[in-house]
Amino acid sequence: MEFIRKVREAIIKYSMLSGNDRVLIGLSGGPDSVCLAVILDKLRKDFNLLLSAVYIDHGLRPGEVKKEIEFCKDFCNRFRIDFYERAIDVKKFAGDEGLNLQEAARELRYGVYEEISENIKADRIALGHNADDQAETILMRLFRGSGRKGLAGIPPKRGRIIRPLIETERKDIEAFLAGAIHESPLHSRQHFIIDSSNLKEKYSRNWIRLSLMGEIRKKYPAAVHDICRTSEIFREEDEYLELIVTKTLMRLISRKSDSSIELFLRPLETIEIPVLRRVLRRAIEATKGLRGISFVHIEEIIRLIKEGKSGNRLDLPKNIRVVREYSILKITTEKPLTLSGYEIQPPCEIKIKEADIVLKALFEEEGGETGDGRTSVLLDAGNMTFPLGIRARAAGDFFYPLGFGKKKKLQDFFVDEKIPRDERDITPIVVSGNDIIWVAGYRADERFKVTDKTDKFLRLIVLKKNIENRRTH
Repeated sequence: MEFIRKVREAIIKYSMLSGNDRVLIGLSGGPDSVCLAVILDKLRKDFNLLLSAVYIDHGLRPGEVKKEIEFCKDFCNRFRIDFYERAIDVKKFAGDEGLNLQEAARELRYGVYEEISENIKADRIALGHNADDQAETILMRLFRGSGRKGLAGIPPKRGRIIRPLIETERKDIEAFLAGAIHESPLHSRQHFIIDSSNLKEKYSRNWIRLSLMGEIRKKYPAAVHDICRTSEIFREEDEYLELIVTKTLMRLISRKSDSSIELFLRPLETIEIPVLRRVLRRAIEATKGLRGISFVHIEEIIRLIKEGKSGNRLDLPKNIRVVREYSILKITTEKPLTLSGYEIQPPCEIKIKEADIVLKALFEEEGGETGDGRTSVLLDAGNMTFPLGIRARAAGDFFYPLGFGKKKKLQDFFVDEKIPRDERDITPIVVSGNDIIWVAGYRADERFKVTDKTDKFLRLIVLKKNIENRRTH
């Protein structure tokens, strides 16, 4: 049959199946997923497939779920497909993560696919996206201002996920299902279910599907085919550009966590804007807590890189901050920390959690090495009042930097030392009374330096040098 041949050609074209694969089908009961399951059943012998399917209850349509599960279970029994069902709480997850319902549903749904695939050792996850879905996605992204990468559309294959119907139009799917009833276990039974949410035009995709595409087809009957062909061209070009982006990004990342990424600023400044957009997008997508930044935000970040000054920052939606530091561009959702107060009564070791350092203090009988001033200093304790204090910076702070010879505002010192703004409130300030004796990790105070008259020596040491490590990046 022509329809099956076309799907088989797409499978081979994109190397979706290699033979002897265990395939997990995302089965909703709708025409696309039902058609996908029927086709894979018909190709079972050709590719020696083991088939399983999962129905996922999103918790959004409780009145329809029972009927859909019964349909999917019965369908799988008739087609000898192993059946699984799972429930996810989309509303709660959306609220917890600050996502809209569609984003939350997608993230949870794909998580379920991966979980079951791991459990049953599935080689592929087959989803029912078709050519109309592809065209609708392209239009939706075009209206939102997506660039070339977004207009590449839905990939036919990514990792273990495959989409065998991606080059097949919806009208052909429905025609195939209508003809398949008489020659399959679907005979004399309902052969698919319509999800009521797909009929509500309040969702952007549904409006495009139900209203806009109909009008477009009146003028351009081959619109779906042509839009998909354009997306394929974009996708091929995108794959080439992504190779460049991968090589570029490897030399840019300074550090990364689930909620933050830091990129070396100097090479960023020299990257051409078309590649820079992609580099930033890739960096953000690889950082879980930063997803959801739109094209317009990428443009703002580019302006910060190209035109901004050290200390400039952007406040973006979802509590995302972009900070241009002296040598780093930091994109983060982490709230800036402020140092708590601590006391020093030598000998002691104090863990300063906000700065991620341990500060050790001890008296020495005789003066030894003065230290490097950053990670270790030897000071005259004779004029100090104990216990000493450790605190964050305060308005109006000043000290006499060792070797500088005169009074200097702490704020000016931070600027001269190129200490990033987000680190200034966690830089430990060691004080005796109201006097700063050491900006830990950076410089001691001239008033407390060791001289020939010193008879009481205090050694201060940073044992975990995270401040120093950040400064040198």
